[in-house]
Amino acid sequence: MIFYNPLLAGIAQVHERIGTLIERTRTFYYAVVLSQHECPTCGGPLEMTGPSQCRCLHCGEDLDPTTAFQKSPCCSARLRRARCHYVCARCHAVIPSRYLFDERLFDAAYFAEKMAESRDRKHQQREEIRRWLAENRSDALSLDDLPDLAAIPGLLESLDSLSKNVPGADIADFQGVDEFHMETYRQAILSALGSRSLHFHAFHALNTDTRRERARRFVTLVFMEQAHEVYLRQDGPDILVTPYEAHD
Repeated sequence: MIFYNPLLAGIAQVHERIGTLIERTRTFYYAVVLSQHECPTCGGPLEMTGPSQCRCLHCGEDLDPTTAFQKSPCCSARLRRARCHYVCARCHAVIPSRYLFDERLFDAAYFAEKMAESRDRKHQQREEIRRWLAENRSDALSLDDLPDLAAIPGLLESLDSLSKNVPGADIADFQGVDEFHMETYRQAILSALGSRSLHFHAFHALNTDTRRERARRFVTLVFMEQAHEVYLRQDGPDILVTPYEAHD
């Protein structure tokens, strides 16, 4: 339910009027501060075109009125742009600009210069790493003759002993194969169930890998449910497994 509040009915209009008032005040403020100066090239009138930027109405020259007309109260020196403000060109003290109304200074040239310097530093670092790798690279290995295995005492005998067949050994003993036999899991589930119901986590594990064990048991139970051997039901965070003949 939406409640009507008469105090908020005209809030959008209030915001619009405040914005209009701020814009008119800014225009009037800039007109006043620029009325004291003229274009240094042709003597024409100036108008603001952006934050601390103005243009001559006669010759069209663009200039920064802060650096062109304002001096620092500390040293009576010209101001220069820093990262986000103006500073005295002599003592580097931060000086607020009279040609900024409610805006913040953004020196695009400064940030472009810093970005270029950052790219140059990264490029130089990459070149230094590439040069270091090239200087520390191993020399090329050239083999004029085939390796002589007999040159190393006992090497041939050791290789022979490793290559001989081990009696009674099977390849599976070396590979460590862990095959999934669904029938083994099926028989284990049926044996544990009998005529009662058990939760999924209550079955005895056939594999020491917990994640693999849960996956194999779940796959087996899904196939057993399709074969009408068990009935699966969600029971909170667990699964209740019931023999199909005992299912209502």
